[in-house]
Amino acid sequence: MTYLATTGRRDDAPAPPPTGGGAGRRIPATVLALGTVSLVTDVSSEMVTAVLPLYLVLGLGLSPLQFGFLDGLFNAASAVVRLIGGHAADRGGRHKRIAGIGYLLSACSRLGLLLAGGATAGLATALAADRVGKGIRTAPRDALISLSGPPETLGRSFGVHRAMDTTGALLGPLVAFTVLWATADAYDAVFVVSFCIGLLGVLVLLLYVPGGPALPTVSLSAVSRPTPVRTKALAPLRDPAFRRILAVAALLGAATIGDSFVFLLLQRGLDLAPGWFPLLPLGVAASYLLLAIPAGRIADRFGRRLPFLCGHLALLGGYVVLLTPLTPAAVVLVLVLLGVFYAATDGVLMALAGPVLPAVGRAGGLALLQTGQALTRLLGTAGFGAAWTLWGQRPALYAALTLLAVALTCGWALLRNPSHPERPTP
Repeated sequence: MTYLATTGRRDDAPAPPPTGGGAGRRIPATVLALGTVSLVTDVSSEMVTAVLPLYLVLGLGLSPLQFGFLDGLFNAASAVVRLIGGHAADRGGRHKRIAGIGYLLSACSRLGLLLAGGATAGLATALAADRVGKGIRTAPRDALISLSGPPETLGRSFGVHRAMDTTGALLGPLVAFTVLWATADAYDAVFVVSFCIGLLGVLVLLLYVPGGPALPTVSLSAVSRPTPVRTKALAPLRDPAFRRILAVAALLGAATIGDSFVFLLLQRGLDLAPGWFPLLPLGVAASYLLLAIPAGRIADRFGRRLPFLCGHLALLGGYVVLLTPLTPAAVVLVLVLLGVFYAATDGVLMALAGPVLPAVGRAGGLALLQTGQALTRLLGTAGFGAAWTLWGQRPALYAALTLLAVALTCGWALLRNPSHPERPTP
């Protein structure tokens, strides 16, 4: 399969050197501003994410099956609203406005967790609000990044953004750990601090992120014949290149078990004290932070398909290590492999798919890709939770390992053949 940029360049061909001296190598201001917003917001969100599995499973007594169902369900809710957010952003180039609504909704969800106490309905509502906010903002934000620079540098742009985003993910668990230590394990204090930091991220978005990209004008004849919403939502599926990218992303997504379960497995394997649990994501964030920009550069230079598949190969290695007797060194290795996985797949997938999509519908197309991947991850997360509850953690891990190996083989078969004809995206 070829990578179809607006220049008609193949994915595996090295990117031509940027023209205009050093100007082509500068990171667009939009990317840096959005990176700052993501950094601040991720401090807020990862504070909650770091303590949430512990709070629900150990604090409220949920079983792995119940936790897996809730986590997967709200990820699915996030996936569905991505389509709405993506297409709303494409109408009139309202990327910043739609992204801002999503950031604000996620920040307010922290108050919902605070007010819910132990009530299941309140917790479910707050978690749903957080995931819906994330779903609304993701596609417009990634579309702004994709439209802010030339296609041949998108890997680096997404790498810089993901590195800044991951800096927030690295700081978030540290802040949560500090708050828990200072307040004698008071989860309410974590939720309050997270809410305040989330509002700061919304303020940075309003002040420093440009309003939206300049999109091609639409002809009057096109305006006079409005396209049904369903047709617009599924329009990217007409492109064979995009269909292959979506199929591989969804297939591999169904074979992942979710970070929360990985952290719970590590906590049980080492019998970590609850106060140390929020520090587990730090190893993932640290390796992701170090590798995000190099992975983007490699993807721009040598093609984006191979790094994406190699990232899932690193995840496969992490599952293998989880089946061995866990030592502190093994735990570090699992966290590093998770970081490699995210560095080689998250931004690289968006850089691979972005230029295949037309500029006027890019947010909607990226939303469709993210939705397909997230819905299949729902199946993987809920399936692993059910397998753990019914069979135990080792048989469930063996099943996850087998499924990921099969999915990786199929993904390689789908992406290895660069036979799709090149054509510029309109």
